[in-house]
Amino acid sequence: MLTYDDLRRHAMVLYDFCALPAVRYKILYRILDVPDTDPVLAALRPGFLRSDIVEEMYTLQNRDGGWGPLWSKDYSVKSKIPTSMTGISRCQYIGLALEDRDILFDAKEYLENFLTGTARENPYEKNERAIPWGRARICTVLERLEKDNPLCDEVYQQWQYIAGRAYEDGSYSYEKDRAAQHDVFLTKEDRLVPMQCGLLLSRREQVPVSLEEAMLHHIGRHAAEHGHFWDKTPEVLPDSFHNKYMRRWMPTLHQINQFRGSAVYLERFVLWLMDQAEDGLWDWGTQEKDPWGYFGYHSCSRKYAHNRIVDCSMEILGFLKAYLDNNIRK
Repeated sequence: MLTYDDLRRHAMVLYDFCALPAVRYKILYRILDVPDTDPVLAALRPGFLRSDIVEEMYTLQNRDGGWGPLWSKDYSVKSKIPTSMTGISRCQYIGLALEDRDILFDAKEYLENFLTGTARENPYEKNERAIPWGRARICTVLERLEKDNPLCDEVYQQWQYIAGRAYEDGSYSYEKDRAAQHDVFLTKEDRLVPMQCGLLLSRREQVPVSLEEAMLHHIGRHAAEHGHFWDKTPEVLPDSFHNKYMRRWMPTLHQINQFRGSAVYLERFVLWLMDQAEDGLWDWGTQEKDPWGYFGYHSCSRKYAHNRIVDCSMEILGFLKAYLDNNIRK
């Protein structure tokens, strides 16, 4: 059984393995929850804020707070930061807080403009689901930047109502979901906006335990059995973690791992994962480039083999921390 002591032991192996301030800062601040007042963390902070990866995000950010178009369907783009959503995700992944060099503060205002109708860009498609889906995606990211953002209250309440209707009997009902979305969004299509679990869980204290459990067994079970985006599931694993496609399992695992009680689908995988560590770290080997993993790195240097171990181990540590937080009481 995984414990917080196990997490700390592996995190400190990575801490000793890589001296980059960006890596060490995230380990302490985001993985081990070291408080701001800790002297070691305080000593690392200036180096983190001037590290190559933070400097890159600061330099490439546009004056409007974004990094290009809000989002895109073109997953083959070669740009390092092809969309603003990618840029924001990367800033959060490396451990930036809202006040750090105002990078995410400016990004927050950029996103808020889409909700207030003052953005210069119109990112929505013309089908009737596009606007409510897009607003929910924006609010999901905004809530990660600043919890309880008042601009997201209406969108959040809409999805509270929809989820309550869809799962009111303890299991998912497509017919009730459709009726609720038609009521709220005034849509007529049979195709629905996917259930916005990430948005709902951003204010977890407002989600009844029974509702979260129902979403876990509906969405989590589907991901565990069929995968999420890629057809890679925790029920069918490669012989070795050191596999050029291993990163493609991660979207599925993160999809399940957002729920409390996710161990019911992930416990066997977590045990397998711990057995795959080599000298306390993980390395998934040279990867086939895919659209969901290429910006998850912590250095702009060209020491590829070293960076690969750092990047892989950091993603696994983040996954393990979320798993513990959602399944083990501290």
